[in-house]
Amino acid sequence: MTFRILPSRSFSKNRGFSLLEVLISIVVLSFGVLGAAGLQATSLQANREARLQATAARFGEELAELMRGNKGVSIKTTNATDNPYLIALKSGDSDPTNPNCGYPGKSACTTGVAIAQRDIYEWWKRVNTELPGARVSVCEDNSPYETSSGLPQWTCSSSGGVLVLKIGWTRANTLRGATGTNATSTTGANSGAFDKALRPGIVFTVTPGSST
Repeated sequence: MTFRILPSRSFSKNRGFSLLEVLISIVVLSFGVLGAAGLQATSLQANREARLQATAARFGEELAELMRGNKGVSIKTTNATDNPYLIALKSGDSDPTNPNCGYPGKSACTTGVAIAQRDIYEWWKRVNTELPGARVSVCEDNSPYETSSGLPQWTCSSSGGVLVLKIGWTRANTLRGATGTNATSTTGANSGAFDKALRPGIVFTVTPGSST
């Protein structure tokens, strides 16, 4: 008599259950890897924004020092002809006037206005290169922030006798692809205003000093 050993049903169930466990483990691991990748991307974006913020602050401090060093010109708050430090520039605009002096092989800048023009020309070149979608304004302003929202604004009051430096840039970490109202509204911090440089990212009060 010949005997055949039939496969155990319980053994077949165990094999299927083990495969299901492996599949579940793979799915759980995949979610974990995706979460880690998202965290890494967010961290990189945050680091980039912090770097741009620090860069803008450094540029603001640099221009403030240049203005203090040429206070005979920078204390004038009337117009850009007398005070070339009074600027309103954004990425894509024509470069400021370059006096073509004070460079190797060129004559020295002999007037405060020429020095200011050279300062702004060189400074804006670097700002426009290092800050994406850069926008800068230096103006007389006694209300750089909106009264209702407390958010910074580009509009200048042209009064108060205080020079304010405002710097903005395009931020790519929130509403990079914003269109329509989200790309143009300045009513809230999450409506695209900061991302499109529709509001200043940094506001400096500049004190050139006295004329004496």
